[in-house]
Amino acid sequence: MKILIYGINYAPELTGTGKYTAEMAVLLARRGHEVRVVCAPPYYPEWRVTAGYAAWRYQREMRDGVSLWRAPLWVPSRPSGLKRMVHLASFALSSFPLIAWQAVWRPDAVMLIAPTLMCAPAALTLARVTGARAWLHIQDYEVDAAFELGLLKSSLGARFARWIESALLRRFDAVSSITRQMSARAAAKGVAPSRIVCLPNWVDVSAIFPLSRASDYRRELGIPAGQKVVLYSGNMGAKQGIETLADAAVMLAERTDLTFVFCGSGAARESLLERCAGLSNCIFMPLQPTERLNELLNLADIHVLPQRGDAADLVMPSKLTGMFASGRATVAMARRGTALYEAVAPRGVVVPPDKAKALAAALIMLAGDAERRAALGKAARSYAERALSPDATIRTFEERLGGVMRVREDAPRGRVKAEVSFFNARHSTAAARRRRKPATAEEAAPD
Repeated sequence: MKILIYGINYAPELTGTGKYTAEMAVLLARRGHEVRVVCAPPYYPEWRVTAGYAAWRYQREMRDGVSLWRAPLWVPSRPSGLKRMVHLASFALSSFPLIAWQAVWRPDAVMLIAPTLMCAPAALTLARVTGARAWLHIQDYEVDAAFELGLLKSSLGARFARWIESALLRRFDAVSSITRQMSARAAAKGVAPSRIVCLPNWVDVSAIFPLSRASDYRRELGIPAGQKVVLYSGNMGAKQGIETLADAAVMLAERTDLTFVFCGSGAARESLLERCAGLSNCIFMPLQPTERLNELLNLADIHVLPQRGDAADLVMPSKLTGMFASGRATVAMARRGTALYEAVAPRGVVVPPDKAKALAAALIMLAGDAERRAALGKAARSYAERALSPDATIRTFEERLGGVMRVREDAPRGRVKAEVSFFNARHSTAAARRRRKPATAEEAAPD
């Protein structure tokens, strides 16, 4: 099939939505689909356009077998609620000509990644003009998050934004999200249950795995062998609630056996540095290269996944899959009944959100119990191997998209039959290609 993916974030961004969008595009291309992407230049989570890319120029590139069209956008150095809205709007406007140009290509499917929902009108228009199926994949509920996290505060604005959001969601042929709870939220916004799909995020367990030795980062950071490392790695932003981890580090400053490593970037990084100023038990690092991710995750004796209580089921932290795959113990902050609680509780420790004392107590308990850390890490790794396969998610997408194409109500019966035959033929060709011996090392690499 010809699949157009439309979203603001994409590789080489190392974390968040861009990471998963890029992996999805590459996986689909390797399965025989023709994939194009309209996106922005990489800027997240530093909120600064990466060197080698331009904020104010259209660019074209080929990356991992996927054709990319990058549209310019405005990136605020200090994002606030209003600035974020202008930032997203700038991409929606600048990317519209690129989306219009894709009508010549006539995609079979247009997949919009949210955020940002501001791009929905362009995605829906392209789908209707070309007869493609319109699919919305929600990584974050940006409208709910903006108001519930206090980034935007007008009650009238909230009602209007949610009315627009619901109207847009109902016009997509399929709406997917990454957890059962986030998928159910789509139904509450008026999407027919038959159109809702759960497409969970994934992890490549052949790339992220437990090391049988100490991570190289211990030597590089000068951390003694007997020291217990508490690691946070990822975006440092408003919805992470990472300030609670900083407060726990302050509470445990007298513990000489614990070192807190904060690895990442984002809008909240400067305030974290201020909170931890003068603490000898804290180390700050920038985001590390993708090829060193496994070394980084294996630095942890204990992973910490903070989250604000008011972010429950609006977002699902993408970093969790790698934490599980690394086979290390995990402590998460989540409320009972949320997707994050259900994911972590059977194979980690869960404490209430925004409670630094509870987090500190959990860290003390795990630091002194090597057997429990090992047991939780083993259970997390087993779950990653069993349930977080990227192939399973991509197969679900292909199957549901094929089903959506079969039930076109606006196409003549003969055209529907032809499109389904085309889908099946392309899928069969891709499967045959995978059974043949790969021609290059890249093709031989596991998905």
